[in-house]
Amino acid sequence: MTDRVYPSSKPTATNGTTTAAANTATKPTANGKPPLRQPYRQPPQYHHRRRRSRRSICCRCCFWTILLLLLLALLVGIAGAVLYALYHPQRPQFSVSSLRISTLNVTTSADSSSSHLTSLLNVTLFSKNPNSHITFFYDPFTLSCLSSSSVEIANGTIPAFFSDTKNETTFRTILRESRDLDTDSVTSLRSDLKRKGGVPMEIQMDTKVKVKLGGLKTKKVGIRVKCDGINGVAPKSKSPSVASVSGSKCKVDLRIKIWKWTF
Repeated sequence: MTDRVYPSSKPTATNGTTTAAANTATKPTANGKPPLRQPYRQPPQYHHRRRRSRRSICCRCCFWTILLLLLLALLVGIAGAVLYALYHPQRPQFSVSSLRISTLNVTTSADSSSSHLTSLLNVTLFSKNPNSHITFFYDPFTLSCLSSSSVEIANGTIPAFFSDTKNETTFRTILRESRDLDTDSVTSLRSDLKRKGGVPMEIQMDTKVKVKLGGLKTKKVGIRVKCDGINGVAPKSKSPSVASVSGSKCKVDLRIKIWKWTF
């Protein structure tokens, strides 16, 4: 019979490492039981789904917010175009009919320590509503007469009034001032008084107005009316001097107040 040679079940150790590892793995403990294997630990996994979901929610919210704002702006634009096509709204018109200067003096004390301004002006203003379907409700006006260097010469008021469609209103009011001036104001005002063509003046009017368009009423909005191109001469006698208002023009601007700033 032929003798068979069986290979050994123990692996041959290259440097003694494999044999030692095998003996250690099969070596029984003190109580005769083989050692327990340590449980397999999976590496920590980081979940990115929550972050992705939060980002997607934020992106969706931003998208819908922008879309709603665009739709709202589109609707407002369409409504404004429809109203303009139906009613053709126009701004109210103002003009200065006449300006008489009874007093306009700058006096300086004997010791030159102070200078005093005294003025008295009679102004006639004209207001017109050119619209056929729009009505204006004006609050009281605050008037100021300014020089070319923005020195206030005189001030006054106009009472509140109602301007119906195609309505024309004329006002006569008195502007006056009596106060001390600083050095810069005195210098600039005296320079204007020496001009041959007279003192360049500007009448500024501030108020709030509410607009009625058919059955629709808006909230009160601030407006400012500026009338320039006026030249006045200080009277040299007791009779008042008449200012030139033929080249005067009035411009109406909205006054929008946001927090502490007015535009």
